[in-house]
Amino acid sequence: MCVTAVESRPAGVLGASQSPVHRPFGARVKAFVALTKPRIIELLLITTVPVMFLAQQGVPDLKLVLLTCVGGYLSAGGANALNMYIDRDIDALMDRTSQRPLVTGMVSPRECLAFGITLAVVSTLLFGLAVNWLSAWLSLGALLFYVVVYTMILKRRTSQNIVWGGIAGCLPVLIGWSSVTNSMSWAPIILFLVMFFWTPPHYWPLSMKVREDYARVGIPMLPVVASNKVVAKQIVIYSWVMVAVSLLLTPLGYTGWFYTAVALLAGGFWLWEAHGLQNRAKAEVTGVKLKEMRLFHWSITYVSILFLAVAVDPFLR
Repeated sequence: MCVTAVESRPAGVLGASQSPVHRPFGARVKAFVALTKPRIIELLLITTVPVMFLAQQGVPDLKLVLLTCVGGYLSAGGANALNMYIDRDIDALMDRTSQRPLVTGMVSPRECLAFGITLAVVSTLLFGLAVNWLSAWLSLGALLFYVVVYTMILKRRTSQNIVWGGIAGCLPVLIGWSSVTNSMSWAPIILFLVMFFWTPPHYWPLSMKVREDYARVGIPMLPVVASNKVVAKQIVIYSWVMVAVSLLLTPLGYTGWFYTAVALLAGGFWLWEAHGLQNRAKAEVTGVKLKEMRLFHWSITYVSILFLAVAVDPFLR
């Protein structure tokens, strides 16, 4: 499905042509920080650091943890800034993105582009020179996949955009492992797959909530092109696969009883919420009674709990 570009329409408090002299320094600093999408990066770091504990089978070198976190933040921040540069036309038309820095004019497109490229270069060099080059290439690969494959190619063309585009958000798991071992193993690959199958049922409930926003700008997110019943069924399928994959770590010898217990309990509650959403969708419940955001919010809690268990488990074996 091909979607044409949307003509930009400035929105927000400031105009896109706002002169730099009218942009306070403090507000400008906050705007550049906002370009990195800190709340999203926080979730990426939650999946990076615990894997370092698993790879080390204990407490990793704290300097290495700090360098990996800084490099990860800069890399993901650069990807997010470049994403905002590319999507500034549709951001201006969507309610939930109408206050982003490029839309309000707090940051110019040229500044955003330069900022994103700079973060990409600095983060790659930081990983390569201070951590290892395997982590550097994985980090750069995640950035390019998010910017080029997801934002530029998939997002406006297919309802499967978030399925395959979500691969970029799975790579921090591999980076966390490689930063400690400078190698790969089945453990990070399994956790990579957990995040891969987690991403669609995490994002589709939010897409259901803001369906009209995406429809307005022609972004074919699955909830835009399919009914709630279809979306909920897909959510349930991905959820079952995700929970099943999360349980593979223990039989392969990477985790013990603690992680297994947490994965079962957290995964069980996830499936309860996913099936609850499907039942409401089958009953053709709409509006606030659909309660699609319950699964979205739980999905963030689930990842936090699961990866905390990944970090704690080595100390209980």
